[in-house]
Amino acid sequence: MGKTEDKTRETAKKLFGEGIQMDPPYFMWKEYDRDLANDFSRFITGNLYSRTVLTLPERQMAACAMLAALGAGEELRLHVNAALNVGCDPQKLAEIFFQLATYAGMPAVNEALAVYRDVLKERGQWPIERPAKT
Repeated sequence: MGKTEDKTRETAKKLFGEGIQMDPPYFMWKEYDRDLANDFSRFITGNLYSRTVLTLPERQMAACAMLAALGAGEELRLHVNAALNVGCDPQKLAEIFFQLATYAGMPAVNEALAVYRDVLKERGQWPIERPAKT
């Protein structure tokens, strides 16, 4: 196995190794074209996501914001799980979704928060624990 394949598997395990109650798009891609699916996976997970300019949590917060702004609910569900798997702060993710109001509008905020709440419920992490006020 090559270096890129190793990075792909390692990064995919970190992102999608737990808590996700859906198949990642990779499984669907393979149904159409196994070789192309592997090429996509190596590029996205093995090359792009394994770069070190941004941390995995930073990449996942950016991905969640963009997917929420696009209204891509199913893909958002996958990446919210991945964000939590790599240690994104649940409160910060909620704040990112509220930030959408300025740029994508309240319908995007509402959809993102609904997806986020569903994922947190599936993971047994709802409601979000808030820090104690001092």
